[in-house]
Amino acid sequence: MNFDLTEEQRVWKKTVHDFVAKEIKPKAREVDENSEFNWDAVRKGGPVGLLGMSIPEEYGGSGVDSISMAIAMEELGWGCGSTALAFAAHNGLGTAPLANFGSEELKKKWLPLVADGKHKLGALALTEPGAGSDIQGGVITKAGRQGNEWIVNGAKMWCTNASIAEYIITLVRTDPRGGSKSLSMILVPTDTPGLTIGPAEKKMGLRGSPTHAVTYDNVRVPLENLVGPEGRGLQQALATLDAGRIAIGAISVGLAQSALEAAVDYARQRKAFGQPIAEFQAIQWKLANMATEIEIARTMIHKAAWIKDQRRPFNKEAAIAKLYATEMAERACYDAIQIHGGYGYSREYNVERMYRDARLMTIGEGTSEIQRLVIARHVLASE
Repeated sequence: MNFDLTEEQRVWKKTVHDFVAKEIKPKAREVDENSEFNWDAVRKGGPVGLLGMSIPEEYGGSGVDSISMAIAMEELGWGCGSTALAFAAHNGLGTAPLANFGSEELKKKWLPLVADGKHKLGALALTEPGAGSDIQGGVITKAGRQGNEWIVNGAKMWCTNASIAEYIITLVRTDPRGGSKSLSMILVPTDTPGLTIGPAEKKMGLRGSPTHAVTYDNVRVPLENLVGPEGRGLQQALATLDAGRIAIGAISVGLAQSALEAAVDYARQRKAFGQPIAEFQAIQWKLANMATEIEIARTMIHKAAWIKDQRRPFNKEAAIAKLYATEMAERACYDAIQIHGGYGYSREYNVERMYRDARLMTIGEGTSEIQRLVIARHVLASE
């Protein structure tokens, strides 16, 4: 594969970088401290194309390739973890399943609405109070037919963007007998009676990305709101998560890059024993390790994205890239704090926030343990 970006991708990277540098990065601390979502970034990001990356142009989106999506997610992560996660959840979870599996009617109705920046976003509800990684066996939320409607009952947890979404694509059990064909995805508008979005979770990091519990009490939606064929929800969810792992890995690379830049700036300015601490080998080795691992992770992310664009199976590559990039980001942010010394533990310096934001990345879109399980299965199957 060719790791050189195309001219179009280089222009896209600069466009997104400049947008993030102006509209997102300067507000990152405020977003975190006040736990407020950056709506200005949404309003201005729509025309840039950041809300329609998974949406084809005929439905109002920018329809970028997977490498361009990864580029954008890295730049967003470089600017603000909270805002990046909300954009990733919108593009990868809230709109991609609809764009990939939805009916023509659903796509025409909803995709242009959530791509323009003038309205709310999209969301996906998979996780339940008693089921995280066990999607197939753990989903209790159910939907049954009554006349020309689905009636949905149940509860979801950790639904990113729920309070800022036009709709929530919900994974439900439509066949009580269980099995791999018992789950389906249904689009539920957030103003539907019986749908209750709980208070925002109080999280360690990513405080500007709203995450909620959602309950469904006899929620009625038209049968036409089924996303894709009935009974294909598990397969659709797993395919969606595979792509989402590339996005989470890219955000992690952006967080690590930002931490490295902060550490370099501090090391050049901070003096100890009569010289900048950047002159000490111990500091130089930390910076060298950070730079090396960031470059490796970025390459792995782009490789997984490239394979996806070739329409080849990319499950293993996405898992490898996500595992390495997210754990790398934790190490990078840890070392950035260490280079800052006591100041790194202070909220006055951004590396403290970056460390907290990076921590979720090894959990969301499949924990590191799940990624290792996925990778091991591929390794064993190939031997």
